[in-house]
Amino acid sequence: MARRILGIDPGTGICGFGVVDFVKHKQPHMVTAGVVTTPAHTPLADRLLDIYESITQIIEETHPDEVSIEKLYFNQNITTGITVAEARGVVILVARQHELPIYEYTPLQIKQTLTGYGRAKKKDMQEAVRQYLNMREIVKPDDAADALAAAITHALMTRAAYQSA
Repeated sequence: MARRILGIDPGTGICGFGVVDFVKHKQPHMVTAGVVTTPAHTPLADRLLDIYESITQIIEETHPDEVSIEKLYFNQNITTGITVAEARGVVILVARQHELPIYEYTPLQIKQTLTGYGRAKKKDMQEAVRQYLNMREIVKPDDAADALAAAITHALMTRAAYQSA
């Protein structure tokens, strides 16, 4: 059974995305990955609209079966956390408008799933994504790699359910 998962690393200034195909008994394959960027001094409403339109286009072009999004985690700047939460909400809205199931994972879950260590560094995560997808180069920027990691995490966390199907 083939699955196409859209992974999202939410952000207002930079929102990472990555689409991965998972086919039983085959090497996972990256379809696309990148970032949606919005200008820093643009009104928040306009930035959210840009994210909405970009994620809509990505979904309509790639036709994912599921969406895996990183849960919000912030420990210092609550203002940044709130705007990231708003961007995350926009992504969830777009996914639901396309009737896609949404799965959420904490940064700790994603890091542990890919590296076995919940405090893995960015470089370690990028390397884990590169290895898992059997790629020659590390995916850049790291927001795109983080989005791919979210997609991979969902595939690994739900693998048993799909292998029995």
